[in-house]
Amino acid sequence: MPDVPPTFPDLDLRLVRCFTVVAEHRHFGRAADALHTTQPSLSRQIRRLERQMSACLLDRSPRGTELTEAGEAFLPLARTLLESAARAMTHAWAAAQPKRITVGYTTNLIVTPAVVELRRRNPDTEVRAVHLPWNQPREALLDGRADVVVTRLPLRTEGLQVTVLREESRILVVPLGHPLADRDFVTLDDIADEPMPRVPDPGWNAFWRIDPRPGGRPAPDGPLVEDVEDKIEHIAAGQAVAIVPAGEYLNRLRPGLTTVPLKGVTPSHVVLVTRAGDHNQLVRAFRELAGHHLALPPGDRPTVSGSTPTRSPL
Repeated sequence: MPDVPPTFPDLDLRLVRCFTVVAEHRHFGRAADALHTTQPSLSRQIRRLERQMSACLLDRSPRGTELTEAGEAFLPLARTLLESAARAMTHAWAAAQPKRITVGYTTNLIVTPAVVELRRRNPDTEVRAVHLPWNQPREALLDGRADVVVTRLPLRTEGLQVTVLREESRILVVPLGHPLADRDFVTLDDIADEPMPRVPDPGWNAFWRIDPRPGGRPAPDGPLVEDVEDKIEHIAAGQAVAIVPAGEYLNRLRPGLTTVPLKGVTPSHVVLVTRAGDHNQLVRAFRELAGHHLALPPGDRPTVSGSTPTRSPL
């Protein structure tokens, strides 16, 4: 007679969340700090989850905490479960709040024309615009901080709907005095040995460092950064060069930098991102306005009456 899987009780999402945080930190003390709880309480929560699942998920030792085979199998599904629950709650909240919308935007992307027009057409609606760090558009959408985000690819698109607004060529940022600073353009061969900043996102690195290069050679390692300001500092100090979108006017934001066109590479894309399946009428309205007002680079757009577009803060 074939084995029959046991019948499991409904999972407590709080316990699942505790497990994912411990799995991320691989340490009960640090995980407890992140969850604002105590280590004994967190240990009890994990044991309760393991009893529910009839499986040991974590191996504890004086050296730290490691995932068991069952824990490795459960972790990606646990993360998906938590994201699905967050999306469900956010969709319900958005449906119950039809008179409010939050528009997110990332570095040097201007949303003012579409935001102003949405306010004009919906005078009783609260339309907020918030700046988001470069690596948080997806999380901001899934946890409800934003209903729509204008950002740049690449980003993880699971659970999201992505609309391409426009292309932007990619350029090279170098410090003044760099051997390439006065060139009319450069190619990948010209920067084959130039160190470039890295971020903790492999997909972002692959696109913005062009790593690996055509032919399979890895891009030269550069300093690890998490903020645009740190990237600019390393470039200005002569420690690195960087590939950025042409719309990211770093040379206007700090003295000592200049840009050079980069030939032979595919363009980047400015996109509008929403939660997949979001039926909020304000989101649909903003998507239509963005297609009209944000599909052109800022310098090519008509001026919106009553507004002065500004660069987004870094």
